[in-house]
Amino acid sequence: MPKGYIIALVTVTDPEAYKLYQQAGGPVFASHGAKFLVRGGTQTTVEGDMRPRSVILEFPSLQAATDCYNSPEYQAAIALRINASAADICIIEGWEG
Repeated sequence: MPKGYIIALVTVTDPEAYKLYQQAGGPVFASHGAKFLVRGGTQTTVEGDMRPRSVILEFPSLQAATDCYNSPEYQAAIALRINASAADICIIEGWEG
């Protein structure tokens, strides 16, 4: 079964408020078996347009990623993020090839 991923491209507009989102979201991700592959860090855009912060979370399956995103606990964390950032987020199935 392929893994699932949440990929988020983020512009943080209120760093202090964004920290509250991170504190709320971290335990939710862990409870769904997520592992951070990318969490901020230095990035260089070589083509196209990107946001300044990239996050990639790996989940045991696409269903686990979807369940995490849709969980009441993560929806509460999103409420903290909405006014602290702008984001483009997708849930994507991994490739087993």
